[in-house]
Amino acid sequence: MNWKRYFWPIVGLAAVAFSLWLLLDELRGVSLDDVWDGLSAIPPHRWLLSALFSVVAYAALAGYDHIALLHIGKKVSWLFVTLCSFTTYALSHNIGGSVFSGAVIRYRAYGTRGLTGQDVGVLVAICWITFVLSTLLVTGAVLLIEPDLLDRFADGTYTYLARTLGFAMLAIVGAYIFGSWLRLRPLRIGSFQLHYPSLPIVARQFLIGPVELLAAAAILFFALPTAGNPGYLVVLGVFLVAFSAAQISHAPGGLGVFEVVFLAGLSHMDPVGVLAALLVFRLFYLIVPLVLGLGVVLFFEHSQFGRKGD
Repeated sequence: MNWKRYFWPIVGLAAVAFSLWLLLDELRGVSLDDVWDGLSAIPPHRWLLSALFSVVAYAALAGYDHIALLHIGKKVSWLFVTLCSFTTYALSHNIGGSVFSGAVIRYRAYGTRGLTGQDVGVLVAICWITFVLSTLLVTGAVLLIEPDLLDRFADGTYTYLARTLGFAMLAIVGAYIFGSWLRLRPLRIGSFQLHYPSLPIVARQFLIGPVELLAAAAILFFALPTAGNPGYLVVLGVFLVAFSAAQISHAPGGLGVFEVVFLAGLSHMDPVGVLAALLVFRLFYLIVPLVLGLGVVLFFEHSQFGRKGD
């Protein structure tokens, strides 16, 4: 039995179970009627803004693939890349293990456009690097501007730690940019090579990546109640911590983990209103894209089947 094959799925399911237990304890006394009232209290224009920023977030995610293809020098039609990227993230965000699940989906799609396994490997690596470094950039900036952010998740004062982490994150980003400027040697793993992106590519990475994170946090910000709302920057910081925890947990869709951490970060707010905002986020960022993504997959596979029939 290959235990490595089952290790991360087990970790993810355990994280879901533990987080749901914490979530149920946190929301004890909250009824479905309360949640419905929370959703009904969100003004129509804020529903519209949350929906709009989900579109912005997925448009930025499509930019990840465009940047990676530019790096490896492969030309694929703009519409195909956009649909492939959308479908990849729509499915992988819900499945969990986004790097691996995303690689499988991209290999199936881009293979029909002449990309090799190594091409897809580099593409996935560049997309992953874009996400990680963009997260470090935005989180580092937020920690320096809002050094009290970590105090929301634990008793005590962690201003010094927050600033230290903020500077460290920005230093990593700076080192990456410096490495690109120096044109360092490529990373080699067997026959696989990953070249440092050029500075124009790096500039695109640090433009598109942060836009996606800012837009995703805006989905939640506009769905949150105005009463007790700490402002967009704090909501962004709490979102980044919760989203990172969900990614690390390997829980499918970050289920439970994301909610527990986000509720902890905004514990001073009405939990019903925060839970309603989280449901709006899952609707616009996960559920609707998943349904549309499955439709794209069915259309793509049908078209491929038709070609084989010819």
